Amino acid sequence: MTKKKVLGDPIIIDGRKLSLSRAVKAGDYIFCTGQVPMKDGKVMITGTIEEQTVAVIQDIEKTLSLADCTLNDIVKSMVWLSNKNDFPGFNEVYSRYFQSDPPARSAVVNELLVDVKVEIEVIAYKPE
Repeated sequence: MTKKKVLGDPIIIDGRKLSLSRAVKAGDYIFCTGQVPMKDGKVMITGTIEEQTVAVIQDIEKTLSLADCTLNDIVKSMVWLSNKNDFPGFNEVYSRYFQSDPPARSAVVNELLVDVKVEIEVIAYKPE
């Protein structure tokens, strides 16, 4: 199995380039780095859980497109919320994007490394 970085813009948060790949393709799987909400190259520390969730999922869509994938190719998602009371709002938005055959999903509440409400990491499957 070969492993390669999925090309795309480097991940820059608040002017700092991070030492990680936006996504890595290994065989038929695409492993995306955990995505936090971003707006104009800056961490989105404002906005509702719904707005932040939309921003994250839209960025995931852009990253997956670099590997010729869509949200329909996601087989697993891992979600971190900074507040358990945000789960209903998060889930309402998430459900709009995954209406049929949603991926397997884990969700936990945890302190995040940046001051946001949500982070999502996904694994997609796209046979060549």
